[in-house]
Amino acid sequence: MLTKLSQLKQIAENQQVKKRLVLCAAADEHSLDAVYHAYKEGVITPILVGNEEKIRKMMEEYGFFFIEDDIRIVHETKPNKMVETSIKLIRNGEGDILMKGHITTAELLRGVLNKEWGLKEKKVLSHFALFEIPAYHKLLALTDVAMNISPDLEAKMGIINNSVEFMGRIGVETPKIAAIAAVEMVNEKMSATTDAALLSIMNRRGQIRNCTIDGPLAFDNAISFESSEHKGIKGEVAGDADLLLVPDIEAGNVLYKAFVFFANAKVASIILGASVPVVLTSRADSEETKLNSIRLAAASAADFEV
Repeated sequence: MLTKLSQLKQIAENQQVKKRLVLCAAADEHSLDAVYHAYKEGVITPILVGNEEKIRKMMEEYGFFFIEDDIRIVHETKPNKMVETSIKLIRNGEGDILMKGHITTAELLRGVLNKEWGLKEKKVLSHFALFEIPAYHKLLALTDVAMNISPDLEAKMGIINNSVEFMGRIGVETPKIAAIAAVEMVNEKMSATTDAALLSIMNRRGQIRNCTIDGPLAFDNAISFESSEHKGIKGEVAGDADLLLVPDIEAGNVLYKAFVFFANAKVASIILGASVPVVLTSRADSEETKLNSIRLAAASAADFEV
């Protein structure tokens, strides 16, 4: 089982065949830098989709020295064609990972969700982040902070199923999931608490499998044994959560950034629910986060055990 994000590098490096990463709208310094470092580590081989002249100029300017036989550049000038070409490369079996370059998240996801040639595989696409937090005793996952704005009960089931399936592949066979709310008691005026309670019951009755769900739990009860004991909360999840299911995108986004900026957490994140992992990095992400996310995608694109 993974205990540190640094292990992702070794897992990805140990693959017999390097995963092929398709960088959509590749003329982007930050994305190219992350792809280049992953390439130098032996984690991926790059396929760069975008304006070839701009890509090569940027590679020369920033010293991204790919071996010519290891790199493929597919020339496209229009953003919508870059998206379509990138996704069709993957659908045709020529790529294993999709990554966002100098293009908006909305533009890329429109392509991923395209009913004719998109990549959506599950009912729900969801964002999954995996944190290494100095103050916590193991890796901690968080979902969903970037895709689903205000998920209803059915969407939350999909988000959980995406995460459970993926976590099983990194050695967490029965993840402990805390359905987060502001309070621990069910309050009919707070949908986060009623959804959490229903998810917990559904889990106990076998409607959601291969995990243990408890909720509603406040954040402190989910990650602190001391806090859960003080409030008299018992169970497998309290104080020992593997995954935090947040009620909405606002709560998730704030918590994600608090982990990174206040708790000095390291993080890797990908989009789940498509036929391949999707890396959506932003300029606000650190270089380490971008590289970790590529490593996570490369590892999750293969069948691996840790």
